[in-house]
Amino acid sequence: MCRLFAFVSPDRSTAERELGDRGMESLRSLARLHGDGWGWAGVASPGDHPVLRKAASSAASDPAFADSMTRDVRAAVVHLRWATSGLPVRPENAHPFSSGRFAFAHNGSLKPIGLIRGMLSAEQRAALEGDTDSEMYFTLIRERVAAGIPLAEAALEVARLLREEFPLASLNALILDAEQLVVVHASALSILSDDDLGAIARFDHLPDEHNEDYFALRWKRTADGTLLVGSTGVAGPDWQPMPPESVTSIDLRDRSCETVALAGERMPLVAAGR
Repeated sequence: MCRLFAFVSPDRSTAERELGDRGMESLRSLARLHGDGWGWAGVASPGDHPVLRKAASSAASDPAFADSMTRDVRAAVVHLRWATSGLPVRPENAHPFSSGRFAFAHNGSLKPIGLIRGMLSAEQRAALEGDTDSEMYFTLIRERVAAGIPLAEAALEVARLLREEFPLASLNALILDAEQLVVVHASALSILSDDDLGAIARFDHLPDEHNEDYFALRWKRTADGTLLVGSTGVAGPDWQPMPPESVTSIDLRDRSCETVALAGERMPLVAAGR
């Protein structure tokens, strides 16, 4: 399980600026539990491919993470990893994953992992750099994009497929490319295991909202039009819930949004006060 944050700004900004002091304090606190790696991906200007930085260290103590949070970009994705039991902590397993054109970060666990592995071809399995179900999820999306399906539609198609096979899993994901941020918010039935809750209980001073609907994503539009997306604990108390079981595409140029439900229908959208 992990924590996610992203922003899309009308001008260049930084994750640190958009989160503010309260948000950064929450992120550092969360990094003590979600300390199995961190990642940042940013697009300097619409049309540019994402630049990626990540490590298998804890964001709470890695100077490279602090530096990444101050990088000026038009859009960025931030990920804190809490490794699924049995999956090793190493750089290849840190999020976001990247194909050069896309950066992908996931919060969830697809069990049994053999089920999603079986959805990949032998060639795809051989090309995996790490061990995670999340990288396999990303591979399924890239496969569809390579076949000519637009990114948001590919994410929707894969989320629908995985929802059938993993009805209780969190499919929450952030996907950043040169033109858009795609947000998969699909975790309506996902809950933490007793072991996970026990691990959380060993940490004090976590944000109050952290355990409240752990897998939910929330968003907010700021006064200058910037759109923020974050997991509970990262998101502030005034952020609004994102549409459940849905895929939302946010255009990097004008921050316009389109949301489609996994069930199929396009949804009325009010993006944080718009």
